[in-house]
Amino acid sequence: MLSLSNVEVVYDKVFLAIRGVSLTVEPGGMVALLGANGAGKSTTLKAISGLLAPERGLVTRGEISFQGQDLLALGAAQRVRSGVVQVMEGRRIFGHLTPDDNLRAAFRSGGSRSELNRLREQVYAFFPRLTQFAHTKAGYLSGGEQQMLAIGRALMTEPSLLMLDEPSLGLSPRLVQEIFAIIRHINVETKTSILLVEQNATAALEIVDHAYLIENGQIVMNGEASVLRQNPDVKEFYLGGSGQVDYHNVKHYRRRKRWLA
Repeated sequence: MLSLSNVEVVYDKVFLAIRGVSLTVEPGGMVALLGANGAGKSTTLKAISGLLAPERGLVTRGEISFQGQDLLALGAAQRVRSGVVQVMEGRRIFGHLTPDDNLRAAFRSGGSRSELNRLREQVYAFFPRLTQFAHTKAGYLSGGEQQMLAIGRALMTEPSLLMLDEPSLGLSPRLVQEIFAIIRHINVETKTSILLVEQNATAALEIVDHAYLIENGQIVMNGEASVLRQNPDVKEFYLGGSGQVDYHNVKHYRRRKRWLA
């Protein structure tokens, strides 16, 4: 469904943010892009969704195709109409509107009322907690409820590919577990392909089928989620390791990352 081949992104015509990034998302698949802060995760998503321009970013090399179509030839709005939707980091909901109005605002213009009601009811079925606050200003919702609303608003566009940027950001472990379970449920029920960008590798690898690890703008490892969970370096540096710090090994951090060899 989605294919990136040797993609490079440059900001301000100077800073090379990602280089040689290649990844694929199969129809109905669920894929995670993992990495630390500044590794290039969000930049990769923005290259796909077409949101680089406001930040003076540009894809300078490579190809991005979605269902056989060249995405780089399309603007951001056209990409949404083709079925590619990104839920931005930090939720970005309309705080002065109610959750119900947020959902209405995302519905395509010209659509029928029955279609609007069907999609809205689907969102409330996935996120029943939102029904309690459907007519309260969204700015008063908790962080977890706002994240649910942001995902629900994206679902109102009926995406073929849903991209989520750090949905666990600022949430308690219990809420992260709840929201990730719902994301998996959405994937199974609607067959929507999902590309999940996360720093919380432990939570992400529990729900995805395949994962890519990005460091310093480059993909350094990829494979089935079950395989990556057992990789000793991934366990040590992304899944918390044994909980005991060996400072001798910390000094040799880069040498021990065999995937860079």
